[in-house]
Amino acid sequence: MDSEVGPLRAVLLHRPGAELKRLTPRNNDQLLFDSIPWVGRAQEEHDAFAGVLRSRGVEVVLLADALVTALADERARTAAVAAAVDRRRLGNELADSLESYLSTVDDQAMAGVLMAGMTFEELPAAEGASLVRRMHHPHDFVVPPLPNLLFTRDSSVWIGDRVAIASLAMPARSRETALLDLIYAYHPRFRTAGRAYGAHSAPVEGGDVLLLGPGVLAIGVGERTTPAGAESLARSAFSDGLAHTVLAVPIVQDRATMHLDTVCTMVDRDAVVMYPAVRDTLQAYPLSPDGPDGVRVTGPIPFLQAAASAMGIDHLRVIDTGLDPVTAEREQWDDGNNTLAVAPGVVVAYERNIETNARLEDAGIEVLPIPGSELGTGRGGPRCMSCPITRLPL
Repeated sequence: MDSEVGPLRAVLLHRPGAELKRLTPRNNDQLLFDSIPWVGRAQEEHDAFAGVLRSRGVEVVLLADALVTALADERARTAAVAAAVDRRRLGNELADSLESYLSTVDDQAMAGVLMAGMTFEELPAAEGASLVRRMHHPHDFVVPPLPNLLFTRDSSVWIGDRVAIASLAMPARSRETALLDLIYAYHPRFRTAGRAYGAHSAPVEGGDVLLLGPGVLAIGVGERTTPAGAESLARSAFSDGLAHTVLAVPIVQDRATMHLDTVCTMVDRDAVVMYPAVRDTLQAYPLSPDGPDGVRVTGPIPFLQAAASAMGIDHLRVIDTGLDPVTAEREQWDDGNNTLAVAPGVVVAYERNIETNARLEDAGIEVLPIPGSELGTGRGGPRCMSCPITRLPL
C-alpha cells in the first residue's frame, strides 16, 4: 500500500459490541469516550458504514472474526491469556483463577472476554479468600474492556506490504496492541506478512500516520505519538525501503486534535481536507535517510510546502473544513476532516458535517455520507474506524 487514496480493496473494521456496554458515567472518561453511546444505534451506523464500503467493492474483514480465527492456534490462546491476566494488579491467586477459567472457554468466548472484558462478579469464585476480590466492587474489571477497538486505524497500519503494530499511548488502549499482534501473527491470512515496526518501540498511533504518496509518510507528533516514536517509525521505513521522506508534523496536544488525521486527510492524489485554523501554521520536520542507519533532520518548514516537495508536485489542493471559524471548529470536532478515501476523489464522511461535505463536492470530490451520531462519541470518524489492508497502487 503506497497511498491514502489508491482504490481500496480490503479493510479491517470492528463492529461495536459488548465492550461499549461497559461504559458508564463513572468510567467513560478513563475509557476515552466523551459520552455514553447508544450501542444498538452505533451498531446500525457501523453496519451502514460497512455496507457503503462493500457497495464499492471493498472486502470488509471484521476484527472479531479475525480474532476468533487466530485463537484456533494454541499459541495465540497462550498469548491472549498472557495479555489478559495482569498479575501485578490481581495477585497470584486471583490471576491463577482467571487463567484457569480462560483455559476452559471456547475461542468465541475467549474473544469476547478479550474485547469486552470481565468483571469480578463474572469471574467464577475460586476456593480460598482473595483480598483483591473482596476490596473491589463486583462491577470492577478483572479484565478491562476495550471500547476503542472500534478505531482500528490506531492499533496497526500497513505501509507497502508490511504491517506496523502501533504502540498505543493511553493506558485504556494498551492491550489493543496485544490483540492485533496475535491476529497478525496467527491468522492464516496475515501470518506471512512482514512487520514494519515493533509494538514495544516508542509510542506511535496509526491515526498519526498518513501515506501522502508513494515513498512519502507524514507522522503527527502530539498527544499520542512522541518524537521518539516518529523517528523510530521513520528509521524502520527507511531501512525497509518503504519511504524516502518522512514528515514529522507537530500538532496541538489536546482532545480535539489527538491525531494528525483529525485535522488533515487525503481526499485525492493531490488534495487534502484540512482544518483552516492550522492550514497556515502546521509545520513539518522532513526526515530522510543519511547513510546505512542514519537519519537526516531538517526544518521546520510549512507542512503544505514540505508535503508537495516530497510528493514531487507543485502544490497540494486544500479544501477547508467550513467557511467560517465557528462552523469549521464544530465540524472539525465532529470529524469533518477525518475522511476515508475508497478511490482517488471518492471519500466516506459523516453526514452531519454538511458544510465540509458541500465544500468537498464543490471541489470535485464524491462524498459517500454515513450516519455517525453514536459512533462519534469516542472522537473518531471513518478514517479512524478503518485499517486499510489492501489498496491498488496509484
